[in-house]
Amino acid sequence: MTNPPEFQVAAGGAVALQQPAAVARKSPRRLFWERLSQDKAALAGGIAIVLLIVVAAIGGPIAQAVTGHGPNDIVPNSLDPYGVPYGPNSHLWFGADAEGRDLFVRTMYGARISLFVGVVASGIAVFIGLVVGLTAGFFGGIVDTILSRAADVLLAVPQILIAVGIVAACSTTKQGCFFGLLQPGLPVVIAVITIFSWSYIARIVRGYTLSLREKEFVESARAAGASTFRILWQEILPNLLGPLIVYTTLLIPTNILFEAALSYLGLGVPSTTPSWGSILNDASQLYDVAWWLMLFPGAFLILTTLAFNLLGDGLRDAFDVRTER
Repeated sequence: MTNPPEFQVAAGGAVALQQPAAVARKSPRRLFWERLSQDKAALAGGIAIVLLIVVAAIGGPIAQAVTGHGPNDIVPNSLDPYGVPYGPNSHLWFGADAEGRDLFVRTMYGARISLFVGVVASGIAVFIGLVVGLTAGFFGGIVDTILSRAADVLLAVPQILIAVGIVAACSTTKQGCFFGLLQPGLPVVIAVITIFSWSYIARIVRGYTLSLREKEFVESARAAGASTFRILWQEILPNLLGPLIVYTTLLIPTNILFEAALSYLGLGVPSTTPSWGSILNDASQLYDVAWWLMLFPGAFLILTTLAFNLLGDGLRDAFDVRTER
């Protein structure tokens, strides 16, 4: 609503119409960044994520170069006479694990595997969920029924139990399973996490699409003769980018914890490949006498999950124009 014009009496009694000052308008992008910059928790989460990405990219090699220990090297004099690893000291910053390996180096290398699995699995799951949700929400009818029921089935099954069964079955042979499509190690872990993640995104995208397809701009595009693909690509998809970004940032830590759970059960990556979950699995036998074995990888898992959740909450508030600050 514009401000009413002001009237001013000029010389000779004439009434002059004075237009109000122009109101400066802000673009949606500028409003988004202004709202996000005011959320200190989200900014802290974003900074933490950037640092974690740097650690995942170069932290392992730098830690190996500084300490002179590889992730699977047995460090001399790292176990006491009773076979208990030594705790943090000037030589072993995070202490040693049960086999005498440098826990600091393994934790740095573990960030690479955990973040890689979480990001890749989440990216594939978001793509599948986007395609399924768009198709179900836009076309409706029997297509919506079939795709929605498939998503409901995946949301209803006990995910961790089925995932453990699939990973265990695919890891028993070198040929993998499903005619060799799923190979032991990282491929099967990423595939299993993706299978149980896309339905969550599909339900969200379907709900937004059901609402967007009834909007006036979609009806105008139909009236102008736009094809179905053009309506989906140019009208509906741009309005889904905000929610997709938000829910992706919330899905990544969930999948990182999923990978950690599988690795903790001994069903994730190979034992020679350090990840935070596998390090916690190695620590399960000595946690009562070697507290550092669970403290450091557990702290990284908690910080990673907290950082992504803080950033996701901040992005959700920044994209939501109804939120008042």
